[in-house]
Amino acid sequence: MTHEFTAVIEPPDDEDPFWVATCPELPGANGQGESEQEALDSLREAIRLLLEVRLEQGLQGIKENAKQAVVSLT
Repeated sequence: MTHEFTAVIEPPDDEDPFWVATCPELPGANGQGESEQEALDSLREAIRLLLEVRLEQGLQGIKENAKQAVVSLT
């Protein structure tokens, strides 16, 4: 399954010498790098880790007899 997210990429400036990438759909998902590609790669990893943590947190406290299903968006 492929998930797509928006990446907003800001070039370096006088105050910050790094490329910065953020994902508006997932507040807290940020990446940076010395190149645009490094910033995107860093953001990709941040998104993966953030979703992994949110899944773990979301499953805490669920009743033992609860069912799980996959919901797909098209």
